[in-house]
Amino acid sequence: MGFLAFLLLGLIAGAIAKAILPGRQGGGWIATLILGVVGALVGGWLGSLLFGADIGRFFSIETWLLAIGGSILVLLVYGLVVGRGRRDA
Repeated sequence: MGFLAFLLLGLIAGAIAKAILPGRQGGGWIATLILGVVGALVGGWLGSLLFGADIGRFFSIETWLLAIGGSILVLLVYGLVVGRGRRDA
C-alpha cells in the first residue's frame, strides 16, 4: 500500500472512529489524520501479531476493520490522557 493510500486510510479510519465513539473528542482534521494513522499502525501491528492478518491491501475489509479498531483504541487512550490533563488544570 502506498504512502498516500495509507494516509487516506488513516484519515477515514480516524473519522469513523470519532463517529463511533460516544461524546465529543477534541482535535480537528489534522489530529484526526495523525490519530487515525497511528491507530491504523497499531491496529495493523496487533492484527498481524495476534491473527497473522495481511494488511497490505487497501480494499480489504480486514485492513479497514483493523485500522478502525486501532483508531478507536488510540482515540480512547488520547481521550484519557487529554481528559486527565484538563481536569487537573
